[in-house]
Amino acid sequence: MTDRETFVLTGQQPGMGRRRYRVADTAQQLVGGFLLAGPFVVTEEVWVLAENMSWYHAVLVVGIVFAIGYGALYKADADRDVDTEAEVAGIPVRFVSLMCVAFGSVAILAVAFTAPDTFLVNGGILLDPTPMAVTLTTLKAITVGAIFSVVGAATADSVF
Repeated sequence: MTDRETFVLTGQQPGMGRRRYRVADTAQQLVGGFLLAGPFVVTEEVWVLAENMSWYHAVLVVGIVFAIGYGALYKADADRDVDTEAEVAGIPVRFVSLMCVAFGSVAILAVAFTAPDTFLVNGGILLDPTPMAVTLTTLKAITVGAIFSVVGAATADSVF
């Protein structure tokens, strides 16, 4: 098989293996993810919205975050091919990292800023702030913030 045939059949240059994933890739994602997550963690409207969401709304939002992340990494960037990425359990490591950053950055900022206590408990929007209600509403708020965090993380990963 010629080099040209190899490229046409596999989409890879001859001798190309899986793309290595570096710690610097996650660092880039962290910068973008934290940058865009911050304003949404400290916005009361996000917490009110989260309190009014049902479980299926939260699942839908998680799906949106996954779709945005996948699209930004592998559909918007013509130079990146999902088939050439390093994988863990068949899922590209870059995508796993992106999802961890998208949701994790919002969760870390929520805890660091004491947002659940501020918006839900201490005279907040929950009428009965049981630990379970606070936890569930916080998880829903994290999904809302992750929509914006994933955009920042994927953009930073693609640009740098």
